[in-house]
Amino acid sequence: MAPGSALISRLADLSPGTEALRYCFALPAQPESVAGARQLTRARLAQWRLGGDTHDAAVLIVSELVTNAVVHTASARVLCELRCDGGHLRVSVQDQGHQPGGPRLSRTADDEHGRGLLLVDSMSSSWGSHDAGDASGRIVWAELPFRREQAC
Repeated sequence: MAPGSALISRLADLSPGTEALRYCFALPAQPESVAGARQLTRARLAQWRLGGDTHDAAVLIVSELVTNAVVHTASARVLCELRCDGGHLRVSVQDQGHQPGGPRLSRTADDEHGRGLLLVDSMSSSWGSHDAGDASGRIVWAELPFRREQAC
C-alpha cells in the first residue's frame, strides 16, 4: 500500500443517520516516517474539519505511537488508522513486532526515553494495545473525545 493511500475513506455506520470516517495508511518503519505520519494525519484531520485541541493531540499521539513502533519493534512497516465516529477519534498504529507484553506505561521515564506513552496517556481519554488478530504484530490505540460542533 502506498503511503497516504486511503483504504476506506468513509464507512456507513450501522446506526441510522450516523457516519463513520476512516483513513488508513502504511509507512516504512523508519525514523523519517514519523514526520510523514504527522503530515498525513494533519492533512486528513483538516479535510475532516477536525481542529483545535483534538487535532493537535491526535497528531502528537500518532507521532508517539509511530515512534514507539519504529524504535521498539523489528517491523518493516507500520499501519496507521484514524477513525472518527460516535463522539470519539480513535488513532491506531499497528507494527509487525512481537514485543512481549506490549507497551508499558512507566511513571519513572528517564530524560531520553519513555515519555511517549505518558503523553499518550495524558492526552487521550483511553488507550491500550492488543495483538493483531492474524498474529501479524501489535496494535496500539488511543481515543480522543471531541465536541459536537466538530465535523466528525
